[in-house]
Amino acid sequence: MIDLHTHFLPGIDDGAQNLAEALALARAAVADGITVCAMTPHIHPRRYPNVKSALLLHLIAFRAALAEHKIPLKIHLGAEVRLSIESLEQLLEGEVPFLGEVGGYKIMLLEFPHQMIPVGSQQFVDKLLSMKIRPLIAHPERNKAVLADPERIRPFVDSGCWLQVTAGAVTGNFGAPARKVALRLIENDWVHVLASDSHNLDARPPVISAARDVLAQMFGAQTAEQMVSLRPAQILGIDVA
Repeated sequence: MIDLHTHFLPGIDDGAQNLAEALALARAAVADGITVCAMTPHIHPRRYPNVKSALLLHLIAFRAALAEHKIPLKIHLGAEVRLSIESLEQLLEGEVPFLGEVGGYKIMLLEFPHQMIPVGSQQFVDKLLSMKIRPLIAHPERNKAVLADPERIRPFVDSGCWLQVTAGAVTGNFGAPARKVALRLIENDWVHVLASDSHNLDARPPVISAARDVLAQMFGAQTAEQMVSLRPAQILGIDVA
């Protein structure tokens, strides 16, 4: 399995706070059957002012630590980019890492504010698509506007965005409403990938196998495999054969 949304890199956002925590998360991911993770620290100007050039150094250091501790987890660099004008400026400066490229579009994990879908979000997304950047929208099932009305996310899917649903939402860890919306989005065939959005071992662990099993039971093993392995591998440009 491949996890495209994690917060393992230590000390740079609200995920792992130190190397020990980061290594513990990596070990837990491997124990769950995850072989590859995208490191997706927050890029949230003013709150988490991360930039690609600095994140690459953190990735290299963590990759060395994984090797030193003999943890068989491959890691790639991405970012969870908050929708904002500042993020767009950072994109234009080449300081936002992409998950990969598919069909001529660079794939970027995009986060809306949890409380709403801001006015101007559609224009922001259209701008990205015009730049050949395809947003992979993170955890829409936990956005309050989408919780209130799942149809609110439809225009973004119709525009060409992909959706990433949280594994913990599928298994009920974020409550019954989020689970209901997550399953509805999947049933509508709007969801491209499943990922952990792991921040810690307690409330937000790097576990996707339980959700994969739920998907396999409800929607078939092929759908589950697409969401946790084949599509993530395509985005990262790696072979899962």
